[in-house]
Amino acid sequence: MSSPKDQFSFRKLLRRFRNSRHGSAAVQFAIVAPLFFGLLFAIIEVAMMFFAGQYLETINQNLARLIMTGQAQQSSYSGPADFLNKNLCQSSAPVLFTCSNLYIDVESYSAFQNITINSQIDGSGNFTSGNMQYNPGGPGDIVVVRLFYQWPTFVTGFGFNLANLSNKNVLLTATAALKNEPY
Repeated sequence: MSSPKDQFSFRKLLRRFRNSRHGSAAVQFAIVAPLFFGLLFAIIEVAMMFFAGQYLETINQNLARLIMTGQAQQSSYSGPADFLNKNLCQSSAPVLFTCSNLYIDVESYSAFQNITINSQIDGSGNFTSGNMQYNPGGPGDIVVVRLFYQWPTFVTGFGFNLANLSNKNVLLTATAALKNEPY
């Protein structure tokens, strides 16, 4: 049985604990920190993804310029992977991307009205790279150059999910439509 003295000291201890403000900042930080860091990392991830998208657009414009001026047609490339390897990966390694995960699709058309662009994401949310072509056309042809990269996401564990692929990646796409010069 507890004595009145023990009950008094227990109440005194509870009162002291309730009135004490030592460590309240640590408790508040422990409550707010996961939300703060989750938001901070999500902002950083979105910024990196937008930066990577802009970098992919720049790479695509440079490769499209090679096709538009006829330099790509006058060289002998066996396919889209060979075109990417010789014009991008061997000359200047892309900073944010690995060359093995970059895909390019080059298709030519007789008129702008005939352009059809198909989605590279199938019904299951997988990236389909099997139908990539390399057809840069000839002088005066309309050409669509599309560049793809599967960007990995990291902050999805906090409930922030940008992924549009089933493997938790974001498919970054850059597209350029052009008319070849008379080379």
